[in-house]
Amino acid sequence: MINMDFSQALAIDTRTLAWQPSPVQGVWRKPLAREDAERGHATSLVRFDAGASFPRHDHPGGEEILVLEGTFSDEFGDFPAGTYLRNPPGFRHRSGSRDGCEIFVKLHQFQPGDNQQLAIDTRNTAWQPGQGRLLVMPLHDHQSEHAALVRWPAGERFVPHRHWGGEEILVLSGELIDEHGRYGAGTWLRSPHLSEHCPRTEVATLIWVKVGHLLR
Repeated sequence: MINMDFSQALAIDTRTLAWQPSPVQGVWRKPLAREDAERGHATSLVRFDAGASFPRHDHPGGEEILVLEGTFSDEFGDFPAGTYLRNPPGFRHRSGSRDGCEIFVKLHQFQPGDNQQLAIDTRNTAWQPGQGRLLVMPLHDHQSEHAALVRWPAGERFVPHRHWGGEEILVLSGELIDEHGRYGAGTWLRSPHLSEHCPRTEVATLIWVKVGHLLR
């Protein structure tokens, strides 16, 4: 079991973690949170070497993916960097990468009743105005859970706020700063239910963020 106490705040610089082999040759991972070795709740970075693939398999608790580098593929399509995918419980596929890729993936974390399948090319999706000078790209909403990309301009500050249901962030570029530290690209943060902070930036920064899903 890894980082399964959701009452504890986490900030992990994934760039400092070593890649670990998966059960499939040519597929590597950096576990960030894991309920069990090969089943249940899991949040990881996964890297596919060129030509590596998983055999056909299902996802009993759903699968959520953000493609970070390269092109991730299955029998339903090719998904380049910037693609956000949601495959609901019961979905089956054979996944891999012809030329290699890296993905951020969350397994077995769909809320009850969430059966929406998504494939969003965020490179060709419009940004919406957020608070202050922030730009927001909503990706998914279900009950208390909300996922989005957020683009921060340099020198922006967000008002102090609490996270109902917690908050999870992956810093994709730039650097996010708050009263607890500075978080560069590749940092994964998880803040518990009702935690509070006041984030800001000094340089242009892009993050993936999810809120409202850490109540258990």
